[in-house]
Amino acid sequence: MAINNVNNGGVPKTPIDNSKVNQQNQNQAAQQQAAVKSGATASAPRQDSVSLTQSAQQLNQVQKKSAEAPVNQEKVDKLKKAIQSGDYKVNADSLAQKIATMESQMFGVKS
Repeated sequence: MAINNVNNGGVPKTPIDNSKVNQQNQNQAAQQQAAVKSGATASAPRQDSVSLTQSAQQLNQVQKKSAEAPVNQEKVDKLKKAIQSGDYKVNADSLAQKIATMESQMFGVKS
């Protein structure tokens, strides 16, 4: 028992004309070859370029400086250990004051 026309709603499909497909493929190949020949002699390859905004350039400089900054690895390890063990306690008042001070320095706002 043959199963035909299952996915096309019972409408029979028209058979593919291989000669037309071959002719289209040959035409496309010829067009591509002609484009390659004329394009190779007519113009140089296109150059892409990127320009960064001033903000992006500043961010890049900050990232470079932070990567070069010295790190007290012993202190970092102690803090990691204290946080993991649950012994590290945050002084919320001190933290809030430091954040407010930093923001006022960055944005010129008096707290």
